[in-house]
Amino acid sequence: MSNLSTSNISRRTFVAAASTAATGATFLGKPALAQTGNITLKWANNIPVTHPSNIRIKEAADAIRGETGGKVDIQIFPNNQLGGDTDMLSQVRSGAIDIFPLSGLILQTLVPLAGINGLAFAFKDYNTVWAAMDGDLGAHIRAAIAKVNLHSFDKILDNGFRNITTSTKPIVTAEDLKGFKIRVPVSPLWTSMFKAFGASPTGINFSEVYSSLQTKVVEGQENPLAIIDIAKLYEVQKFCSMTGHMWDGQWILANGRRWAGLPADVQAVINKHVTTGVMKQRDDIRRLNNGLEAQLKAKGLGFNTPDVKSFRDALSKAGFYAEWRAKFGEEAMGKLEKYSGKLV
Repeated sequence: MSNLSTSNISRRTFVAAASTAATGATFLGKPALAQTGNITLKWANNIPVTHPSNIRIKEAADAIRGETGGKVDIQIFPNNQLGGDTDMLSQVRSGAIDIFPLSGLILQTLVPLAGINGLAFAFKDYNTVWAAMDGDLGAHIRAAIAKVNLHSFDKILDNGFRNITTSTKPIVTAEDLKGFKIRVPVSPLWTSMFKAFGASPTGINFSEVYSSLQTKVVEGQENPLAIIDIAKLYEVQKFCSMTGHMWDGQWILANGRRWAGLPADVQAVINKHVTTGVMKQRDDIRRLNNGLEAQLKAKGLGFNTPDVKSFRDALSKAGFYAEWRAKFGEEAMGKLEKYSGKLV
């Protein structure tokens, strides 16, 4: 599903993020780094090298390398080079990978609370998303992540609002999903949601999505427009239904022991440049999505905009919200509903 050259993946094409060190002193003059020597960190992810997430994190890695005089080197392994999502989650827990961005809904298999942002139709727009995820809801989730010995960075990457693509028919109402074979990420909440619609969801890691669609193992999938475009899913799909049924982001996770073992000033430099990269990535995704519908139409993908009421009604009737309220608990749901309104 990717024809990206390995030379592009290994090439250091970074643009240093412009920011001023909070200490006002050069990092090289600090004693902590002199004591630790060179530090190499492996950062792996599941997305193509041309995605804004990789572009901005490469810039951050270059800025970190520059500020530390080459002493801290973050090596990036994009596009599932080190395995699928579930494999890489195991590796970041074991320490084979140092840093790994992952959807909260897939992290949910390890940290149940991490999937709460993916409750269907919880967020109406980006203002609501960032108020919640940069605020008390995000802090509540990060505290739960810390309990499994993973460090999560303060800011979550944007993966966008998700829409359904199909090879057979446009999805106009929830009724169109009955019996529909759809790929979903390996996540309890995704599976539960599409079962509530009456669909037949199959959990498949992203590394296998293109081939699964191409060979008709599944009829469709759901992803943000940026992923649909960059992963060339339009080549094996005919229709895109703009359901916007959930917002999804990627928590940037670090092996807890590895992160705790870094000197505080090294952590500060990494945090600073990663945060800068995340904020740029969010803006990239917003601008990218604004123009992608027209671009994807030109590549042959048909678009429709369903009325979401039938989808919400189907979920309510199936007991989807009641089920997940019981699983997430009233405290967490209360933090979400400050931003989403009541989900019933």
